[in-house]
Amino acid sequence: MARYGSGFREPPWVMGSPKEVMDWVDASHPPKKGHGKEEYEKKFLKNLNIKFDFDVEKKEIEPPSFISKIFGQKYFEEDFELYETTELILRGLAKAKFKNTAKIIVDGKIIYNHPEIKTDLRDTIEKLNDFSEQIKTGKNLEIDAILADVEKAKAEIKIFKIHSDKQHSVEIQINVKIKKEIYYTFLNYIKENIGLKEG
Repeated sequence: MARYGSGFREPPWVMGSPKEVMDWVDASHPPKKGHGKEEYEKKFLKNLNIKFDFDVEKKEIEPPSFISKIFGQKYFEEDFELYETTELILRGLAKAKFKNTAKIIVDGKIIYNHPEIKTDLRDTIEKLNDFSEQIKTGKNLEIDAILADVEKAKAEIKIFKIHSDKQHSVEIQINVKIKKEIYYTFLNYIKENIGLKEG
Protein backbone atom coordinates (compact mmCIF):
# COMPACT_ATOMS: atom_id res chain seq x y z
CA MET A 1 0.00 0.00 0.00
CA ALA A 2 1.35 3.48 -0.80
CA ARG A 3 0.45 6.93 0.42
CA TYR A 4 0.80 10.31 -1.19
CA GLY A 5 0.11 8.86 -4.62
CA SER A 6 3.63 7.37 -5.03
CA GLY A 7 4.16 4.01 -6.72
CA PHE A 8 6.51 2.78 -3.98
CA ARG A 9 5.44 0.30 -1.35
CA GLU A 10 5.97 1.68 2.10
CA PRO A 11 7.33 -0.33 5.03
CA PRO A 12 4.58 -1.96 7.09
CA TRP A 13 5.57 -0.25 10.27
CA VAL A 14 4.04 2.89 8.69
CA MET A 15 0.72 1.04 8.47
CA GLY A 16 -0.31 -2.61 8.23
CA SER A 17 -0.80 -6.04 9.71
CA PRO A 18 1.80 -8.86 10.24
CA LYS A 19 0.82 -10.32 6.85
CA GLU A 20 1.49 -6.97 5.23
CA VAL A 21 4.89 -6.93 6.97
CA MET A 22 5.82 -10.20 5.27
CA ASP A 23 4.39 -9.05 1.94
CA TRP A 24 6.55 -5.95 2.16
CA VAL A 25 9.68 -7.96 3.01
CA ASP A 26 9.08 -10.27 0.03
CA ALA A 27 8.38 -7.35 -2.31
CA SER A 28 11.39 -5.35 -1.11
CA HIS A 29 13.84 -8.25 -0.91
CA PRO A 30 12.77 -11.01 -3.28
CA PRO A 31 14.55 -14.32 -2.72
CA LYS A 32 17.48 -14.77 -5.07
CA LYS A 33 17.05 -17.48 -7.64
CA GLY A 34 19.69 -20.08 -8.33
CA HIS A 35 20.72 -20.61 -4.73
CA GLY A 36 20.30 -23.65 -2.54
CA LYS A 37 20.25 -27.20 -3.89
CA GLU A 38 19.90 -26.21 -7.55
CA GLU A 39 22.96 -23.96 -7.41
CA TYR A 40 24.89 -26.65 -5.50
CA GLU A 41 24.09 -29.29 -8.12
CA LYS A 42 25.39 -27.03 -10.91
CA LYS A 43 28.88 -27.45 -9.49
CA PHE A 44 28.89 -31.17 -10.30
CA LEU A 45 29.02 -33.46 -13.31
CA LYS A 46 27.27 -36.82 -13.12
CA ASN A 47 27.80 -40.11 -14.94
CA LEU A 48 30.65 -38.85 -17.09
CA ASN A 49 31.44 -40.71 -20.28
CA ILE A 50 34.26 -38.70 -21.86
CA LYS A 51 35.91 -39.54 -25.17
CA PHE A 52 38.66 -37.63 -26.93
CA ASP A 53 41.38 -38.09 -29.50
CA PHE A 54 45.00 -36.99 -29.47
CA ASP A 55 46.22 -34.67 -32.19
CA VAL A 56 48.69 -37.21 -33.63
CA GLU A 57 49.23 -39.07 -36.88
CA LYS A 58 47.38 -42.36 -37.29
CA LYS A 59 47.60 -45.08 -39.91
CA GLU A 60 45.03 -47.63 -40.94
CA ILE A 61 46.00 -51.22 -40.12
CA GLU A 62 44.65 -54.69 -40.80
CA PRO A 63 41.63 -55.54 -38.58
CA PRO A 64 42.70 -57.90 -35.76
CA SER A 65 40.00 -60.49 -36.38
CA PHE A 66 38.00 -62.09 -39.17
CA ILE A 67 34.75 -60.83 -37.60
CA SER A 68 36.05 -57.24 -37.73
CA LYS A 69 36.68 -57.68 -41.46
CA ILE A 70 33.19 -59.10 -42.05
CA PHE A 71 31.57 -56.11 -40.35
CA GLY A 72 33.83 -53.72 -42.25
CA GLN A 73 35.39 -52.17 -39.17
CA LYS A 74 38.45 -50.04 -39.75
CA TYR A 75 41.36 -50.12 -37.31
CA PHE A 76 44.03 -47.50 -36.70
CA GLU A 77 47.35 -47.28 -34.91
CA GLU A 78 48.11 -43.88 -33.39
CA ASP A 79 51.56 -42.34 -33.26
CA PHE A 80 52.05 -41.66 -29.56
CA GLU A 81 54.17 -43.30 -26.88
CA LEU A 82 52.01 -45.28 -24.47
CA TYR A 83 54.47 -45.00 -21.58
CA GLU A 84 54.79 -41.18 -21.71
CA THR A 85 51.04 -40.82 -22.24
CA THR A 86 50.31 -43.05 -19.22
CA GLU A 87 52.62 -40.95 -17.06
CA LEU A 88 50.93 -37.72 -18.19
CA ILE A 89 47.45 -39.18 -17.56
CA LEU A 90 48.51 -40.20 -14.03
CA ARG A 91 49.98 -36.73 -13.39
CA GLY A 92 46.74 -35.17 -14.64
CA LEU A 93 44.76 -37.34 -12.20
CA ALA A 94 47.08 -36.34 -9.34
CA LYS A 95 46.64 -32.65 -10.24
CA ALA A 96 42.85 -33.19 -10.18
CA LYS A 97 43.13 -34.55 -6.58
CA PHE A 98 42.78 -38.26 -7.32
CA LYS A 99 44.78 -40.18 -4.69
CA ASN A 100 44.56 -43.89 -5.41
CA THR A 101 45.74 -45.83 -8.47
CA ALA A 102 43.65 -48.93 -7.95
CA LYS A 103 44.71 -50.84 -11.04
CA ILE A 104 46.80 -50.64 -14.22
CA ILE A 105 46.13 -53.12 -17.04
CA VAL A 106 48.20 -53.44 -20.23
CA ASP A 107 46.75 -55.44 -23.14
CA GLY A 108 44.43 -57.26 -20.73
CA LYS A 109 47.19 -58.14 -18.25
CA ILE A 110 47.11 -56.61 -14.75
CA ILE A 111 50.51 -55.11 -13.95
CA TYR A 112 49.49 -53.15 -10.84
CA ASN A 113 46.58 -53.87 -8.49
CA HIS A 114 46.36 -52.13 -5.11
CA PRO A 115 42.86 -50.70 -4.47
CA GLU A 116 43.45 -50.95 -0.71
CA ILE A 117 46.25 -48.34 -0.73
CA LYS A 118 44.49 -45.00 -0.29
CA THR A 119 47.25 -42.57 -1.30
CA ASP A 120 49.51 -44.33 -3.78
CA LEU A 121 48.96 -42.33 -6.99
CA ARG A 122 52.03 -40.08 -6.71
CA ASP A 123 54.08 -43.05 -5.56
CA THR A 124 52.86 -45.01 -8.61
CA ILE A 125 54.07 -42.19 -10.88
CA GLU A 126 57.51 -42.32 -9.28
CA LYS A 127 57.67 -46.13 -9.65
CA LEU A 128 56.15 -46.27 -13.13
CA ASN A 129 59.57 -47.11 -14.54
CA ASP A 130 59.22 -50.54 -12.87
CA PHE A 131 56.52 -51.32 -15.47
CA SER A 132 58.15 -49.51 -18.38
CA GLU A 133 58.82 -52.59 -20.55
CA GLN A 134 55.23 -53.88 -20.36
CA ILE A 135 53.80 -50.43 -21.06
CA LYS A 136 56.20 -49.48 -23.88
CA THR A 137 55.44 -52.67 -25.81
CA GLY A 138 51.70 -52.46 -25.11
CA LYS A 139 48.96 -51.30 -27.44
CA ASN A 140 46.17 -50.52 -24.99
CA LEU A 141 46.18 -49.56 -21.34
CA GLU A 142 43.56 -49.10 -18.63
CA ILE A 143 43.87 -47.17 -15.37
CA ASP A 144 41.35 -47.40 -12.53
CA ALA A 145 41.78 -44.41 -10.21
CA ILE A 146 39.81 -43.56 -7.08
CA LEU A 147 38.80 -40.12 -5.83
CA ALA A 148 37.33 -39.76 -2.34
CA ASP A 149 35.48 -36.45 -2.61
CA VAL A 150 31.74 -35.84 -2.15
CA GLU A 151 31.21 -39.45 -3.14
CA LYS A 152 33.80 -42.17 -3.70
CA ALA A 153 34.38 -42.00 -7.43
CA LYS A 154 36.15 -44.56 -9.59
CA ALA A 155 37.47 -43.35 -12.92
CA GLU A 156 38.05 -45.99 -15.58
CA ILE A 157 40.47 -44.53 -18.10
CA LYS A 158 41.22 -46.46 -21.28
CA ILE A 159 44.05 -45.41 -23.58
CA PHE A 160 44.02 -46.94 -27.06
CA LYS A 161 47.11 -46.89 -29.24
CA ILE A 162 45.29 -49.29 -31.56
CA HIS A 163 41.53 -48.96 -31.88
CA SER A 164 38.58 -49.28 -34.22
CA ASP A 165 37.00 -46.32 -35.98
CA LYS A 166 34.24 -46.43 -33.32
CA GLN A 167 36.70 -45.88 -30.47
CA HIS A 168 38.82 -42.92 -29.44
CA SER A 169 42.37 -42.37 -28.15
CA VAL A 170 41.04 -42.03 -24.60
CA GLU A 171 37.72 -43.08 -23.07
CA ILE A 172 36.85 -42.22 -19.46
CA GLN A 173 33.91 -43.48 -17.42
CA ILE A 174 32.98 -42.04 -13.99
CA ASN A 175 29.68 -43.32 -12.59
CA VAL A 176 29.09 -40.93 -9.67
CA LYS A 177 29.12 -37.15 -9.45
CA ILE A 178 32.36 -35.20 -9.26
CA LYS A 179 33.04 -31.49 -9.00
CA LYS A 180 33.31 -29.72 -12.35
CA GLU A 181 36.61 -28.17 -11.28
CA ILE A 182 38.14 -31.67 -10.90
CA TYR A 183 37.15 -32.62 -14.45
CA TYR A 184 38.38 -29.34 -15.95
CA THR A 185 41.67 -29.45 -14.02
CA PHE A 186 42.33 -32.90 -15.48
CA LEU A 187 41.22 -31.99 -19.01
CA ASN A 188 43.24 -28.74 -19.08
CA TYR A 189 46.35 -30.60 -17.97
CA ILE A 190 45.89 -33.13 -20.80
CA LYS A 191 45.32 -30.35 -23.36
CA GLU A 192 48.44 -28.49 -22.27
CA ASN A 193 50.72 -31.51 -22.16
CA ILE A 194 49.48 -33.86 -24.88
CA GLY A 195 47.23 -31.91 -27.22
CA LEU A 196 43.72 -32.92 -28.22
CA LYS A 197 42.15 -32.96 -31.64
CA GLU A 198 39.75 -30.09 -32.17
CA GLY A 199 36.09 -30.75 -32.96
